[in-house]
Amino acid sequence: MITVNGEKLDFSGTVSELLAVMEYNGKRVAVELNENIVSKAEYENTLLDDGDKLEIVRFVGGG
Repeated sequence: MITVNGEKLDFSGTVSELLAVMEYNGKRVAVELNENIVSKAEYENTLLDDGDKLEIVRFVGGG
C-alpha cells in the first residue's frame, strides 16, 4: 500500500509503471517520493515499497 497525492493505493512496481497506470505523461510531471525529488532518468529504476508516499505534480501550459 502506497500513498499518492494523499490517497491510499494498492500498487507495487516502479515509478514509471505507476505513472502509466495513472495515465500521467512522464515528461510533464514531477515526482516526489518520501520528500525527495525523483529524477526522470530514475523513474524506470525506482521501485515503490509498502508505505511509500508520493506527490505527483502535473505541469499545465496556458496563457
